[in-house]
Amino acid sequence: MSASPELEPDARSRILDAAAEAFMAHGFANATIDDIAREVGATKGLVYYHFRSKFDIFLAVYEEAMGRVRRRVEPHVNGRGSGRDRLVTMAVAHELNLMEDLAYHHVVHQAVRGQVSTALKARQREALLALNGLRGDYERMFRRVVEEGIADGSLRPVDASLATRTLLSNLNAVDAWYRRIEGQSAAEVRELAHRIVDILIGGLVAPVGTS
Repeated sequence: MSASPELEPDARSRILDAAAEAFMAHGFANATIDDIAREVGATKGLVYYHFRSKFDIFLAVYEEAMGRVRRRVEPHVNGRGSGRDRLVTMAVAHELNLMEDLAYHHVVHQAVRGQVSTALKARQREALLALNGLRGDYERMFRRVVEEGIADGSLRPVDASLATRTLLSNLNAVDAWYRRIEGQSAAEVRELAHRIVDILIGGLVAPVGTS
């Protein structure tokens, strides 16, 4: 006898994937539980079995997005090489995660840009603040490596906070135009991530003496 769909071990993750796609396609305000259920291929009952409301789903997608990108990037923070070397590796990992989990990143950006307008219950407001705190911790992780790069001379002596925010905002802006092309290989995606990071960290100015 097969398990009830509400008890399938991957039901929750399928709902999060479907919700991320729905929120990216329609925006939080216009996406509906019906859209999410349709994407999952299930009933609204399955969705409500796991989540109380659309905003609770949004919070869960936000939390999953932050967890995924942090797990991808954090191992490189204390890696080998100069501050710049590690910053490049972290930025590439961030960009690869964005490209592979594009819908999840859109959800985070909707929250950051204030595109989620709804009357929040106290527990939801507290959960949103906690998730924004996770995003702040993630930014501080990058800033620490920027500061170490400035200290070891591999990065210019600039304002570390400004540099970090500029870097991350530009890495994240790629979601405005990037869409996976059918047939695009993992190697091609990785090459694109490296090219983007090279421009953002290496800059456009030619070295002195180059004609």
